[in-house]
Formats: sequence, structure tokens, C-alpha cells
Amino acid sequence: MSVVWEFFSVKKEDIKIAICNSCQCEVMRGGSRTKNFNTTNLISNLKFRHSEIYKDYQTKVTSKQTAVALTNKPVQQTLDSTRKFDKSSAKAKAITSKVMEMIAVDDQPFSIVDDQGFRRLLEFIEPHYSLPSRRYFSDVSLPALYNEVATHIHMLLSKNVTHISFTTDIWSSDVSPVSMLSLTAQWIEENFEMKRVVLHAQECPGSHTGAAIARAFESMLAQWNTTKDMVHVVMRDNGRNMAKAMEDCGLNSLGCMAHTLQLAVHEGVLSQRSISDCLAIGRKIVGHFKHSQLAMSRLGEIQTVLGLSKKMLQQDTPTRWNSTFYMMSSLIAQKRALGAYGAEYELPALFSAYQWGLIENAVTLLAPFEELTREVSSHKATTSDVIPSVEALKRLLNKSLSTDSGVKTTKATLLEAVKQRFNSIYTEPLYVVATILDPRYKDCFFDQATKQRATEMLLRQLNKMTAPEDAEKETSETESPLKKRCTESDGGAKSLLDMYGEILEENTTKEHQTYEDTPVGQQVNAYLSEPPISRNESPLQFWKSNMSRFPALAQAARKYLSAPCTSVDSERLFSAASNVIDEKRNRLLCEIAEMLLFVKKNTPLLHSHK
Repeated sequence: MSVVWEFFSVKKEDIKIAICNSCQCEVMRGGSRTKNFNTTNLISNLKFRHSEIYKDYQTKVTSKQTAVALTNKPVQQTLDSTRKFDKSSAKAKAITSKVMEMIAVDDQPFSIVDDQGFRRLLEFIEPHYSLPSRRYFSDVSLPALYNEVATHIHMLLSKNVTHISFTTDIWSSDVSPVSMLSLTAQWIEENFEMKRVVLHAQECPGSHTGAAIARAFESMLAQWNTTKDMVHVVMRDNGRNMAKAMEDCGLNSLGCMAHTLQLAVHEGVLSQRSISDCLAIGRKIVGHFKHSQLAMSRLGEIQTVLGLSKKMLQQDTPTRWNSTFYMMSSLIAQKRALGAYGAEYELPALFSAYQWGLIENAVTLLAPFEELTREVSSHKATTSDVIPSVEALKRLLNKSLSTDSGVKTTKATLLEAVKQRFNSIYTEPLYVVATILDPRYKDCFFDQATKQRATEMLLRQLNKMTAPEDAEKETSETESPLKKRCTESDGGAKSLLDMYGEILEENTTKEHQTYEDTPVGQQVNAYLSEPPISRNESPLQFWKSNMSRFPALAQAARKYLSAPCTSVDSERLFSAASNVIDEKRNRLLCEIAEMLLFVKKNTPLLHSHK
């Protein structure tokens, strides 16, 4: 009831009339029917005839409104707590974007948004948020996040990027009739910070001919506004179709060092009859335990009795030589346990004493190759590491060691395979110039005859970059590779790291030849006259600190040190692809899979920017 009735009363004889309690005047209630009655005339009567009473009326009205508001507040709070965000609100969009990012980064299926547990979790964390459907995430949210990341990468590529190095590879799924062509890029920014991005993992249908790959490659470069003169080098596998594709595109390309090491090891060691016989026995032994839980349990009991740690034997993959190395190492580590097992239980095959010694020496022989494979597969490795690594490897293989028993011929064959497989690196400017521009190596890994030719190669490249209009076309080099340095007997250094040290120590004390007296030549003379930095230091940090001293060399370093020495980035991308297109998602469209991989690999760039 209105507060005004505290100052009026209804006339008993006629309800259409109200009587003022102060002056007893009669006031019409606003109509002849009950539904038309109102309090307007009553309030006006107080306002114009009884001003003091009207103020009292206003005070009571305000008090009543406040009381009503306080009474209704819990109801309003309840309504607010159940009200959902509008889908177009900033908060809802931000949560949806984070859910989409989680799906991509953690290799989750889109169906996770339908899972009861996940929906309950989000409801508990943010009751106001409505989770969209799985179709919304795949059709709307994923493309939106992809475009956001792609825009950021376009922005990075527009920041005075002059030279970019790429890796590429082709992957075929085991669970779906799908093949994908990858493209990853890395470059060095003006502040000498290395940037790495994944640009593509697009479907590659049909026959993988050189021409088809070349067309796809040119299309991918065009999509990122990358001209061919910006491409420093493309790291690829050793397949003829990939090499032909890069040749058709008119791009510099190099074979993956890790793949070349694989070929050298297989040719020099794993294909040897005595070693291959041992590997066949090893695979049978490992397979016996892999396929029998009882056998594995018995072996575990023996390991405990002998005080050995319980470790599984590792099975190898023929396409990965280092997996064979790990298999042999695991067998050697469990030699005592296997011997005890063979005395009590039946094994499908056994090593003889001679064969045990053979695989132990083979593991020792291959240990530097395994170490080198890990090093060149690191994200820090560049083409500047190739020549020094091969030189250190050849020097180590030239040494006669006590562990050569039974593998001398294999060792000689392996050394010859390394020489043959890496013969061309000494005449390839992409390797030679990168090595000299790496302040950890400079020209120390070239013999005296090759050192001058290598430095002249650097000067030609520097002159091209500083005065391209006057540069002459580069002629291909046909010089012989480096001469074998020396053969040493047993004793002294036996690790790959020690070989680097030996070579650097031999060369840092020698005087360097002085080259042409030009601004560029003076920079080269001053740079080479200083000793190399430690191998543990960063070459990019060196050039960041010394770019004002050696501006021409620093500019060249941004170009040549941007190139990786393997195509591992693409292989790692496809390891992630196998988690995206798996047995549970074998019908996933390639377009969706590429966007998921793109977001997964490049999202860290977005967060570092923010």
C-alpha cells in the first residue's frame, strides 16, 4: 500500500472519494471504477496545500524504498549468480580461447568438451561460463586462434628479416591414408636472437614427385610473403625427389647430417656380417622378453638378486641406427642377468664369449656417433658444427685403441664411409663460410692448404653482401677435401670432445695469413687473429657484443648461422602429428590437423610476446 494513505482515508459513503486527515477536504481518487483509482490527486493535495506534511510523506517514501531494496537483495544476488556470460563477452571469448589452446597444446580430442568431468570442472571454476559445442571449437574457435598466431608470425617476419633457413620433410600416417609436407623456419633477428616457427604441415596427396613437391613448396613460401632471395638454405632428407624439388625451385638445399650419419654407420658397421649376426641374436633375446610377461618377471627377480636396477631391454628400430646402439647397450648392461637367466630358463638365442666382446667393442666404437647425433639434433646446432664435428670424428677413428679388438676392419670401413659421405662439405660454401663465422671454430678446423681457400670463399660472400651490384657469380669449388691429419696410437684422448680440444690447440697458436687491405678484409684479418671463444659459449652472443667491431661479418653471421644442420625440426613436428592423427582420430581432416599442429608448436611465441 502507498505511503500516501497514512495521510488520507476513504469516504465510507463513496469509495471514489478520499478525505484528507489534515483539512477534511474531499479529493477524487481518479475515476469511477476501482481499476482506474490512483494516488496522483492525493499526492498533489499534500504538495500544494500541506507542504510540511508533504516533506514527511517524501521521507517515508524514501525509507520504504530502501527497505524494499534490502529485502529483495538476496533474490537479485541469486539471479546474478545463475546468469551466464553472453557468448560475445570478452570473458567468455577468453575462456573459450584458452580451452581451444589446451586442446591443441595437449593433443586433446575436441570431444573433451562433451566429457562430463571436464564440464563439471569448468562449471565449478566459472559458473557463469557456457561451454560451446565441439563443432564450435573445430569450426570457429580453432580457425580464430590459428589466425591470431599466424598474424603474430607475419609480424615477426616483417621485422627486417633478410635471410631465413628452412627444414622440410614428408610424413605418412600409419593409421590413415594421409601424407603431410612440413615447412619449419628459423632466422636470426637484428639483436641476434634466434626465432623458430612452424609454418606448414599441409596435406601432400598423390605421388611425391620432385615437381609436385616443388609446386607445393613455392605455394607455401608465397603464403608467407617469402621471396626466394630470402631463402638461405633448406635442410631436407637425402631422398632424390626432395633434392630435385629444391633444384626445380632454384633454392639452396643440404642433406640432413643426422641422415648422412645414419647411412655412414649402416654402411660401415651395421651391414658388417659379424655385427649383423650379433644384432639378429640381440633382437631375438629382446623379443623373447617383450612378448612374455612371465619371462620379464623372472628376469626382474634375477636383477634384484644380482643387485641390478630393474630395467627393460630396448628394442631397436631399423631406420634409427642409434636405437640399435641403445639396444646393444641395454644388453651389455644386463649381461650378468641374461647369463643367469639362460642358465635356468630357455632363451631363443645366446651370445658366445666372442660375440659379447664384439658388441661391447662395437658400442665403444659407435659411442662418439651417438654423442654426435644428439649434439647435431639439438636446437642449438647449426651448419657451422658440421665440418668441426666430422673432423673430430675422423681424428678419433684414426686412433688405434685397445677396444679395437675384433672391430679393426669395421672401424676402417666406418672411417672410409664417413670420408665418402661427408666428402662434399669442404667445398660447399654454406658449410665452409658458416664454420669460419662461428667464433668457436673460425678457420681452426681446416688444414693449411684449405684454410686460404676457405677464407677467400668467405671474402667473396662478404663482398656479395656488401656490394651485390658488383659481385660476380659464384663458381663451384672442386678442390680436394681436407687431408687426413694424423694417425695416433693408443693413449691420450678418446672422446669426441677431446678431439675438438686437440684440433683447436694445434691451430690457435699458428699465425694467420693477412688478406686484402679493404674494409671487409681488415675485419676478416682482425677477427681471425683473435683466438676462438670456448665451445660452451654462444656464437650469437659473441656477434651481438661485437657487431659494431665487425659489421660486415656480423651481417653474414645472421645469414649463415641461421641454418640448422639437420631436418630434426620437421621430424619432431611429425612426431607431434602422430599424436594428433592417431587411431582414435584417424578421420581427422588434414586442414584441422595442420591448424592444431600450427597452434601447438607456435603458441609459445605468442606467450613470450605477451
